[in-house]
Amino acid sequence: MSASSPAMNAACELLDSLVSLGVRHVVLSPGSRSQALALAAADLERQGRISLHVRIDERVAGFMALGIGRETRVPAAVICTSGTAVANLLPATLEAFHSGVPLLLLTADRPLELRGVGANQATDQPGIFGDSVRLAVDAPTPDSESDVGDMVRLAARAFVAAAGESVQGPVHLNLPFREPLGGAIPEWFASGGRGSGEPVRQARQLIPEMPEPVTVAPGPRTVVVAGADAGSDAEVIAHQGRWPLIAEVVSGARFGRRVVNGYREALRDLDLGGRIERVIVVGHPTLARETAALLSNPDVEIIAVRGTGEPLNLNGKTVHADAVAVGAGEPDREWNSAWSRFSRAHTVDLDTSAPDLDGLQSTDPKTRLGAVRAELDAVRTPLDRVQLVAGVWRATWPHDRLMFASSRLVRVADEVLGGKRIPVHANRGLAGIDGTIATGLGIALAARATGDVGVTRILTGDLAFLHDVGALLIPAGESATRVQVVVGNDGGGTIFDGLEVAKSAGDDAMRRVQYTPQSADLAALASAYGWEHVTATTRAQLDEALTSVMTAPRIIEVPLTR
Repeated sequence: MSASSPAMNAACELLDSLVSLGVRHVVLSPGSRSQALALAAADLERQGRISLHVRIDERVAGFMALGIGRETRVPAAVICTSGTAVANLLPATLEAFHSGVPLLLLTADRPLELRGVGANQATDQPGIFGDSVRLAVDAPTPDSESDVGDMVRLAARAFVAAAGESVQGPVHLNLPFREPLGGAIPEWFASGGRGSGEPVRQARQLIPEMPEPVTVAPGPRTVVVAGADAGSDAEVIAHQGRWPLIAEVVSGARFGRRVVNGYREALRDLDLGGRIERVIVVGHPTLARETAALLSNPDVEIIAVRGTGEPLNLNGKTVHADAVAVGAGEPDREWNSAWSRFSRAHTVDLDTSAPDLDGLQSTDPKTRLGAVRAELDAVRTPLDRVQLVAGVWRATWPHDRLMFASSRLVRVADEVLGGKRIPVHANRGLAGIDGTIATGLGIALAARATGDVGVTRILTGDLAFLHDVGALLIPAGESATRVQVVVGNDGGGTIFDGLEVAKSAGDDAMRRVQYTPQSADLAALASAYGWEHVTATTRAQLDEALTSVMTAPRIIEVPLTR
């Protein structure tokens, strides 16, 4: 067996320290310069200390790690080789920064003497992610004299910057290695690691003290706005303050007595939205223009809870807080009652009529036949966008996960779906369509690792699906996850029909450069990647596809009209 090498020793020290700090998932894309990190990760998998996920596409790997961080709030480590491999991590890094999701980027590099001289697969990697990382370190090239403590300290700094502060986000460790790049795994590492608490002790010293929460007392007419990634914190604030809760469907906060149905119309109502004096914002709201207009109003007091790398400040006067506490005082009962009345009046009934049990059990043949026909008509109703999002929402429960793509369907869902306490995810930091399937798979992998038996559903349009179709490739040796990708296929980007461009573009130009029609065979793609494929055109077919037993990950295609 070959001897170990400085590269291998450093890789083992770094990964051992990160695992000691709590990293449980590593996503890697193969490469030569990163081989020491990859082989060390493979040995960690052998030891049962991590879950290892191998993906040939670095962009897919980055978004998969992002999904793991979304679900667990603990960073996954992404390992890649040098050159364009690093650049392919940029989309996921930007999304992690703007969403406040922890992520560790471990990029292999050439040593200093091979930079800027035309060496193969070498580019300027330090600082490649700019200001979109919470920490960027160009590590020293390890040699035989390297101090073990260097990697321990680096791991502690990286972990705290990614996950141990009030705002989480991506961290970039650029790791140059000289040849020999591989070598034998050190015995101390192969036998289970150092077992030292030193990384944890160092990390604890680096964690900053949390500031006192900002206390918000009753008084001004207040609403709570919950954007993407708000989670249950927004519902708790609204409940304690007895304030109306304007919760985007991607917020994970659309539940409880304070949720406002039809919130967009409410914000346009001068007697409701026009009288708001104060807004408490949790998460990153992006779905409604009415919300953006409210948060841009300089006459409204806005308190935003920090959660992302870029603080919300649309009106130039927003006050930022690490946390909010509700002060004592009597609520404005007239204000709350007005919102409650509006919400009740704007509840959307998405369920078909209940079965006529008396008719179905009638001894009169005509009565019974009429009841049977009515029931069949209900389940055979062709699916539109509203019924599609309603069916997915109806089938999803607290033990499941739901991931929304940035497509037309998420806006429909935001308009019509009522309150339900389920785990919801969406990449709304930059609201791009890239990485949707990979992120959902990362969420599913993380949920499975904790013993969750639920289904992860990814609701997407056809273009977002095709944009990330490479994520469907699940390597041999990695077990299939309980995942359903539900594709609303209307043959192109119909979301543009409702945007400003549709008012000025001609039909030909609109079709060519915005709508971008497609006729891809999704069933053939599913077969090529080893996924099940089901087409659903009625509510009954959709319900069966969503709830029947799966033997492989499943694509559910729902044809829709433009």
